[in-house]
Amino acid sequence: MKIKDIICKQRPTLSFEIFPPKPGADFEPVKKAAEEIAKLKPDFISVTYGAGGGTSSNTIKIASYIQQLGVTALAHLTCASSTKDEVETVLQQIKQSSIENVLALRGDIPEGSNFPQPNQYHYASELVEHIKKSSELCVGGACYPEGHTESATRTEDITHLKIKADMGCDFLTTQMFFDNNILYNYLYHIREAGITTPVLAGIMPVTNGKQIARICQLSGTILPQRFRSIVDKFGNKPEAMKQAGIAYATDQIIDLIANGVKGIHVYSMNKPDVAAKIMENLSEIIR
Repeated sequence: MKIKDIICKQRPTLSFEIFPPKPGADFEPVKKAAEEIAKLKPDFISVTYGAGGGTSSNTIKIASYIQQLGVTALAHLTCASSTKDEVETVLQQIKQSSIENVLALRGDIPEGSNFPQPNQYHYASELVEHIKKSSELCVGGACYPEGHTESATRTEDITHLKIKADMGCDFLTTQMFFDNNILYNYLYHIREAGITTPVLAGIMPVTNGKQIARICQLSGTILPQRFRSIVDKFGNKPEAMKQAGIAYATDQIIDLIANGVKGIHVYSMNKPDVAAKIMENLSEIIR
């Protein structure tokens, strides 16, 4: 099923995310995680592409396996580390695997590479345009409530998003954020700019205090004082931090739904227990 049809439903939608094994790593733990999350009957499960696109074949394998489990799959696809021909090869593999949904991303630029080359897509918007012109796939894109780290201003960031939306994005998924007011403000500004594409709110349950430094380094995410206090208090107590992180994410989701945000995408990664607890906390709210 296409995600653009799923998110048209009147009720809120809830989806989860997993990452494929690295090349040469054991495939079974990821399959097991996918099976356990699929049992929760989420609206869809997305599968990341891996740094530098190094797990692209495993992305397709896992996404195809998720579909066999009876759950809609979303396969990520990046273009920063691939030529246009390589991108097209992956797209053909996606279509041959009966996967109907793709999240089109530029991806991180590989260290030491001279990006972009003439035979590469420079921006995610170009990748979106190519996919929409060459297939009937449902295409999603990323958006950044706190601004992309490479954009000088919010206006510049929203201008780039408008181009991507105009290329035919069927939905957008936000980068993680920990203050819902940031999203509400962002939604106001992108709607004011004429971007009407449905937006799914990306929520990261922080279950390990060590995650925080990496999250801030990669995304520039603002951590509200309430969240900092939780990390300061429980960051060195693994089980307590896990419980507190799930509770904080649950609270975020409830507030989002209460304020009219219908699509929630949880960056649960390969943690079925975290996904299960969030689903349990939201059982009546979602259904």
